[in-house]
Amino acid sequence: MKRIAAAVGRRWPVLLVRIRYLLRFHKPINLKHPSDLNEKIQYLSLYTDTSAWTQLTDKYGVRAYVEERGLGHILNTLYGVWDSADDMDFATLPEQFVLKATHGSGDGIIVRDKSQLDTDHVRDVFRHTLSETYGLAEGNLHYSRIRPRVIAEALLMNDEWSSRYSSSLIDYKFWCFNGKAHYILTCTNRKGANKSELLTYDTAWNPHPEYGLYNDHYLEGSPMPPPPRLDDMIHIAETLAAPFPLVRVDLYNTGGRIVFGEMTFTSLGGFMNYYTPSFLQKAGSLVTLP
Repeated sequence: MKRIAAAVGRRWPVLLVRIRYLLRFHKPINLKHPSDLNEKIQYLSLYTDTSAWTQLTDKYGVRAYVEERGLGHILNTLYGVWDSADDMDFATLPEQFVLKATHGSGDGIIVRDKSQLDTDHVRDVFRHTLSETYGLAEGNLHYSRIRPRVIAEALLMNDEWSSRYSSSLIDYKFWCFNGKAHYILTCTNRKGANKSELLTYDTAWNPHPEYGLYNDHYLEGSPMPPPPRLDDMIHIAETLAAPFPLVRVDLYNTGGRIVFGEMTFTSLGGFMNYYTPSFLQKAGSLVTLP
């Protein structure tokens, strides 16, 4: 029985991925000979050692890695980290900050005025969030191994330059394959958690709207000039991505400072539907699997 249970435990993430991929893309996923970007993400997630992914996807644990790579100066200011929602000490926090679960995705709380904050509600939200095992339902098991905690970081704001092109903080997402940055996805004009404008550039900052698929959730972004210190951002992304065949490095650039966001190995769980099939093939061809 133990052998059967172990076999099922190994196989169910593969079965889950196959079902979810079929439902989303209306075709079977090719895990034997993966070719496009989603397939290679899934292959790496299911069949390779992802123990390092767990630390680097952990919003607190990744800080040590960034420092190890000599980039501690790009880390956002950390105000606190707590194992329990009941331990959160709001008295030590400034008037503005961001709260995040270390093991989640897209579940942060932005606080612009602490005096207006309902702390009991915030604790309730994070009690629920910390009780969840994120990643199991998606087959992304590296998330499920993250130690659930809450962190508080500085609230980043657009500077004057960025505000010309986006009403929200601009998120620069560097697609790195085998340690080399190839594409940069910008997220601008976010409206809540469910709507933003996307546009992909190459590293020479040529916009490629033809790479994207757009809808009511993912809107087509307008081209903008390259951000200040783009070359430094590319260098930072490649320094962090160097050990990995595939990773997305997210950075911010505001007030003359480049700030680390996160490292993502399974973008949208490896089911990205905001890129065209031709782009997914193009990007996937740049990834050399181990």
